[in-house]
Amino acid sequence: MKPLPEMELSETEIQSLILDFLKAIKVRAWRNNTGSRGGVRYGLCVGSSDIIGIFHGLFLAIEVKIPGKTPTDDQWKFINNVISSGGIAFYACSVDEVRKALISAHKRIVRK
Repeated sequence: MKPLPEMELSETEIQSLILDFLKAIKVRAWRNNTGSRGGVRYGLCVGSSDIIGIFHGLFLAIEVKIPGKTPTDDQWKFINNVISSGGIAFYACSVDEVRKALISAHKRIVRK
């Protein structure tokens, strides 16, 4: 069976591919499940990103979306809070978008 292109994968499948990629390049990262069950909320906070981690000593947040979707207002707030606090945050629809964002972030870190 031939694998589907990433644009036909579910958000969960894209998250899994991204986590595998991050592990392969030795970036510490975890899936951040958020929501509520039985009236109890779990996860970092409302709007927190799907994947969190550490990249070259900086907090990393990646919001994963299927192609054509964008973050909610709460997710944008979280992304912007991470960035304004000196961390790295973005949304991505594929492993390639994550790769490109991390290359760009690494270049900014090295220049400091």
